[in-house]
Amino acid sequence: MADQAAIDRAAGLREQLNYHNYLYYVRDSPVISDGEYDLLIRELRALEEANPELLTPDSPTQRVGAAPSPEFTEVTHPQPLLSLANAFDDDDLAAWHRRAANILDRSDFQMVCEPKIDGLAVALIYEDGKLVRGATRGDGLHGEDVTANVRTINSVPLVLQPGQVIPTRMEVRGEVYFPRDAFNRMNEERAERGEQLYANPRNTAAGSLRQLDSKITAQRKLDVWIYQLGWVEGGASPATHLESMQWLSALGFRVNPEIERRDTLEAVTDYHAAWVKSRHDKNYLTDGVVVKIDDLGYQAQLGFVGREPRWAIAYKFPSEQVETQLLEIKVNVGRTGSLNPYAVLEPVNVSGVVVSRASLHNEDDIRRKDIRVGDMVLVERAGEVIPQVVGPVLKHRKKGAPFFEMPKTCPVCESPVVRVEGEAMHKCINAACPAQASQLLKHFVSRSAMDIEGLGEKLVAALLEAGLIQEAPDIYKLTVEQLQDMERMGPKSAENLVNAIEASKGRPLAAVIFALGILHVGSETAELLVRSFGTMQRIADATADELEAVSGIGPVVAAAIRVYFDDPDNLSVVERLRDAGVTMEGELAAEPSGPQPFAGKRLVVTGRLEQFTRSQIESRIKELGGQVSSSVSKKADYVVAGEEAGSKLDDAQRLGVTVLTEQEFLDMVQAMTANAS
Repeated sequence: MADQAAIDRAAGLREQLNYHNYLYYVRDSPVISDGEYDLLIRELRALEEANPELLTPDSPTQRVGAAPSPEFTEVTHPQPLLSLANAFDDDDLAAWHRRAANILDRSDFQMVCEPKIDGLAVALIYEDGKLVRGATRGDGLHGEDVTANVRTINSVPLVLQPGQVIPTRMEVRGEVYFPRDAFNRMNEERAERGEQLYANPRNTAAGSLRQLDSKITAQRKLDVWIYQLGWVEGGASPATHLESMQWLSALGFRVNPEIERRDTLEAVTDYHAAWVKSRHDKNYLTDGVVVKIDDLGYQAQLGFVGREPRWAIAYKFPSEQVETQLLEIKVNVGRTGSLNPYAVLEPVNVSGVVVSRASLHNEDDIRRKDIRVGDMVLVERAGEVIPQVVGPVLKHRKKGAPFFEMPKTCPVCESPVVRVEGEAMHKCINAACPAQASQLLKHFVSRSAMDIEGLGEKLVAALLEAGLIQEAPDIYKLTVEQLQDMERMGPKSAENLVNAIEASKGRPLAAVIFALGILHVGSETAELLVRSFGTMQRIADATADELEAVSGIGPVVAAAIRVYFDDPDNLSVVERLRDAGVTMEGELAAEPSGPQPFAGKRLVVTGRLEQFTRSQIESRIKELGGQVSSSVSKKADYVVAGEEAGSKLDDAQRLGVTVLTEQEFLDMVQAMTANAS
């Protein structure tokens, strides 16, 4: 056992080193030399090695990383980490401001502007001032426990600074990123060793934080900016967002010094314009500016639409365009049979990412832009994420460059390709097309779907080729004997895979629905379906109108769901999954607690709105108990008509359906909710 002198010395060294880490990594103002710091940490490490009972999780010596973890544990966020709506120009920003002003009944609220860091969102939980958990954002509701990796980031405090009132429990949210200089140094070292270079800091940061071996994470020199106070228990918190950031800074968190308060919308646009000019001067990647209403009471009053807060918006930067050569146009086949053309490009760096492939959407888009093989083209990352070809640089075009034509037969199975009237996509009509089966199965086993570890793209292809699987339910019939004879598989690997397949049967219903690959149904829509209907059977039996009544589901998605469950082959797949023991029930959402003045009412929204996007006003109607229909009939109770309403307005007038302007709708909602309260 350590004597009291060793205990006191170790505690004193930990306190000193945590303070010097704070000064160096957070404040950028060290007061001792690197040599003096090294002497202190060597002394603490020697004490801990001689007296293992002195080693604590918050010790600065533990930044180096722990032993590799076999897997990440899924965690549920006490409060969801929401995504932000986007503004792409000043008009979008002004529309967001108007919507907030209408709800608050005032427009003089202050806003806080801050750079939108291009990294990976994390939630950090502290108990009695000590870091106890770090988790990725995940889908907003559930993330992965990456505490061991977060501890290796020097700018993440393991213990909060003394001298402040520290809550019993609290959560802060931040963005982990790879500094440009550290990323470049790492790539230079990899080039010297003849290793493949990483494409961009953002993806590398995400991969680094999700390393099973935290010692690898420790080598990557990641950093963090804290951008929000999540929640507080057992203590008071400030009344505004800016005061929260100042408080967190005093507690020892690394808060971006570029965060500023603005009084007017014009001042916000000036802040954004300045960042557009200076964005490449920073040691971190940014893809926009986040604007938040400062007063936390106003934030609570504004609430949310779906998974987006009404009190904040991401004002994105204009896409950066770069010139390169279009070498070839290729076509792949998606899991729904759609033929998807894409551009093969001379590799080029666009906004910090090396791009060699880009989306071309469909044949009409290619013809409209007049893009031809051999052209020099302009490429951008749409929303700083998805590479796309903007158009050709015509002055460089060679004479006789041919037009692109979609193939008449599927490039995989050679079945006829058709284009349904009124649709932009060409499709392979062969439901047994190997490309469709392969893509759907890869999607089915992916992490966000059934999450079958060990069943990757190559093994799926090999199992298809061997005839061991054709559809998703076949996966649940695989045996150790069948798998152990596959290439690079043995008895132990086969057993592990069979166990992983068995474990996937317990995946939540939302994951199962997402795994089915229903057109337009992503993970968030799957969650909405489960919370609204509860079971796979009820979803399969729901009418289009019942589906549209779910907040966040519109007519196109509702129609796609009905098309899927109206197909006998798809119903057979679902039934076979049920027989295999895959989850078919979930948890219904709690009954709505707010007023439901539109309960039993059907509304149609048409035309161009000033204060809402179409999805926002439809979500609002559904929150208030109403159903949203895509067409006007005698069953409709109201039509909300914006500018250029067109034929739906004519139909409403012909059928005698009550027509509301956008402002009349807002006034009605305000009166109804006031009466309900």
